[in-house]
Amino acid sequence: MRIVFMGTPEFAVPSLEKLIESSHEVAGVFTQPDRPKGRGNRLTPSPVKVCAQRAGIPVFQPERIRRDGVEDLRSLRPDLCVTAAFGQILSQEILDIPPLGSINVHASLLPRHRGSAPIAHAILQGDRTAGVTTMMMDRGIDTGDMLLKAETEIGETECCGELTERLSRMGAELLMETLRQMEEGNLRRIPQNEAEMSYDPMLTKEMGEVDFRRSAEAVRGQINGLNPWPCASIPWEDGRLKLMRAAPAEGRGIPGEVLVSDPKEGLVLACGEGAVRVLEIQAPGGKRMRTEDFLRGHRIPAGSVL
Repeated sequence: MRIVFMGTPEFAVPSLEKLIESSHEVAGVFTQPDRPKGRGNRLTPSPVKVCAQRAGIPVFQPERIRRDGVEDLRSLRPDLCVTAAFGQILSQEILDIPPLGSINVHASLLPRHRGSAPIAHAILQGDRTAGVTTMMMDRGIDTGDMLLKAETEIGETECCGELTERLSRMGAELLMETLRQMEEGNLRRIPQNEAEMSYDPMLTKEMGEVDFRRSAEAVRGQINGLNPWPCASIPWEDGRLKLMRAAPAEGRGIPGEVLVSDPKEGLVLACGEGAVRVLEIQAPGGKRMRTEDFLRGHRIPAGSVL
């Protein structure tokens, strides 16, 4: 098949790489425009653009594909479009161009966790499992018919970045199986059950403010689910202390109370119900490190309330 790929972040790269390695022809790649990044605000290409250029595939970067990319896409004459975390909504005009339609690799077990941050929200909401769904795209946001699914358990201390990497590889394998079944004529379309649907908002910096009055399960999900961005944090000296990884812990006390603070035993904080053990931490302007290492150079008194 002649395929046009649309994607932007690291999550999408394994799917593009699998397509490049396959017998399919990748006629072109659409990705978001280069964006300022880092302390110098230097224009930086997306991971998908870097991958496509390395393979010698034409790259298109419309600010709005529905406005600026229609003719470019039409000129590529794709049989099928494949998207993975592209970051733009496709108009019906775009969807009508490939005769076989457009397949999306979505990082959740649809119809749960529609939206742009499904992996983070799976952890935030305490899900025990996560997964990837291939689906036919329509004009809605993640509302199209489902094709295939792959499921995995979420580790107790697994952070969003780690789960994203695992799901990106699972998604690439699932995409290739989806295309194989499509070519063989065995692919079945399954409408989504709207009664089971959930739609999650975009992540914001404000979501990182830790409220220890919540349950330990909720706080643990917040810490792990918001790593690497925007990161759960608490006020600390002249900035904010980022809590980067957490596990369940025994103990109870006033919400925010430091139950254990020791370079050998680590850091345990009380929540509204239960407690969490903070495994990794990052001070303002510092590097991410094991909490035990952090406590060798910083004092967080046991019995104090954060």
